[in-house]
Amino acid sequence: MIGIIDYGMGNLFSVNNALKRLGAETVISGDPEVLASCEGLVLPGVGAFPDAMAALREQKLDLFLKEYVTSGKPLLGICLGMQLLFESSDEHGYSTGLGFLKGHIVKFAGIDREGRSYKVPHMGWNKLHFHQEHPLLAGLEEDYVYFVHSYYAEIKKTSELLASASYDVEVPGIVGLGNVMGMQFHPEKSGQMGKALLQNYIKLVEEKERLVQ
Repeated sequence: MIGIIDYGMGNLFSVNNALKRLGAETVISGDPEVLASCEGLVLPGVGAFPDAMAALREQKLDLFLKEYVTSGKPLLGICLGMQLLFESSDEHGYSTGLGFLKGHIVKFAGIDREGRSYKVPHMGWNKLHFHQEHPLLAGLEEDYVYFVHSYYAEIKKTSELLASASYDVEVPGIVGLGNVMGMQFHPEKSGQMGKALLQNYIKLVEEKERLVQ
């Protein structure tokens, strides 16, 4: 069972439907007891970083997630959900995140090194470039995925960067450390590449479950 965390700020149903179409058994819940019984979790997110963290804290899901990650079960953050995995953000002033990954969330400058302006938010299809082997990338070739975001992660450890895309700067597209993973783009809107990445996450969850049994 894969749990999709409902904290009031996620595009829950599109992610849920994508996972179900791939054969995963899913549940949407904001109840820590229900989520704790899941073999893997997805943390979605649409909106502003500080609002999302406030919602997680109000429901004590931040504390639950720290316990869940310590248990070794997989956690996948998507879009804003990926950004929440990091230490902090500049969005609407400084605020702290979950701190599972080392780094800070910043806004695209909107002006490149030559002084030319570019569109913010970053919206559209960009090609992922792989940086290291990982179960999420197993059997896949570099391909295009769909991004919609104005902020991106400045990561501190290159070992946590699995794949990136170029949009004036190098944008971390897929990140991971142990059982914590994140995708900045929307895999549920990213065609065959997105489906393949979600399928690999399902396989990863199933393999982790078999190891525990």
